Amino acid sequence: MNSQITSKVLMIKPTKFYYNVETAVNNAYQKDLKEDPNLVQTRALNEFDSLVEKIKSVGIEVDVINDTSTPYTPDSIFPNNWFSSHQDGKLIIYPMFANDRRLERTKFLSNLKEIQNKTSITVLDLTYFEKDDKFLEGTGALVLDRINKIAYCSLSPRANEDVLKEFCNLTNYKAIKFHSVQNINNILTPIYHTNVMMGVTENFVVICLDSITDLKEREKVITSISISGKEIINITLNQVLKFCGNVLELKNLKGDRYTLMSKSAFQGFTKEQLEIIKKSSEIIFSDITTIETYGGGSVRCMIAELF
Repeated sequence: MNSQITSKVLMIKPTKFYYNVETAVNNAYQKDLKEDPNLVQTRALNEFDSLVEKIKSVGIEVDVINDTSTPYTPDSIFPNNWFSSHQDGKLIIYPMFANDRRLERTKFLSNLKEIQNKTSITVLDLTYFEKDDKFLEGTGALVLDRINKIAYCSLSPRANEDVLKEFCNLTNYKAIKFHSVQNINNILTPIYHTNVMMGVTENFVVICLDSITDLKEREKVITSISISGKEIINITLNQVLKFCGNVLELKNLKGDRYTLMSKSAFQGFTKEQLEIIKKSSEIIFSDITTIETYGGGSVRCMIAELF
């Protein structure tokens, strides 16, 4: 039987974390505060180490790979975008929008295969889509209901319909595709990654329904979630900006469940919403302000599940 959550994850320890100009063109969450890069790296490293410690302290296995300073990969801290791991032994490698993010695959793939330590790994490589400028950035672009084999995908410059179709062909997932927007300074722009506005756990789904402006698409998503039997925690556009959609549920070896999020997300949820989460799992939150500010991603983006 498929499992939604895992007790083993991969995280990449940053070496030269900073604002990535290449990804900023369509990631509205990145901000360049022009601070000393060494200061930013030091703070990001402290935030990273603190999060890893919190995850390990509850008995979840964290494999950490150290980044290298060359080739330069400022976003390596977000490994969930270039691969996904699946219970049936599949390891899927994804086409990436930014050139400097493609280097992460070359850098870390051999480490990843070693860590997976499975007798049979089937590597499915979708990177050939890059030559046609078609991208699908892993579990950033795909929010997977692994139990029901549904791939939720907000189409964007980083989530192409053709690549999504091929992913579904290879994995027997059903695609639920839609478009979503964020509201920044009263301007609506496409959300670059589905996992900014949506997170699927065993018992509930965090989602910003207001971000799906096409009502037919919205209804399709609601129906799919309802049929899967999961409770909907509907967040606002403002909560999206606080990374409330960027949550991930994990379990330890005893089967205790934990929902991971940033301090910003934790403070952004309402008391009622937190109560729904706590019914299902314990909350772990961590302050990753520097990483969110310069990287434009949050806790979920920093954690790649290993199945």
